[in-house]
Amino acid sequence: MIEGTVKSYNSKNGFGFIKTKTDGDVFVHYTAILSTGFKSLEVGDHVQFVIAEGENGPQAAKVTRVEDPERPSAATED
Repeated sequence: MIEGTVKSYNSKNGFGFIKTKTDGDVFVHYTAILSTGFKSLEVGDHVQFVIAEGENGPQAAKVTRVEDPERPSAATED
């Protein structure tokens, strides 16, 4: 698994980019997000994923959020 941080994400269009330390910026589409309900990411989210070959080159697949202890989650906010 590769780790990265969401650099940009447009929830209306359902795609964005994840910044990694070793692979540069990687395209991500909402269909690659492994979650229930509305599949979206926020800028700054820490994620894990694998790289798959898409129609236009490498892209993120099997994307999951990683808990970041320094960033409050929506579940812990008052």
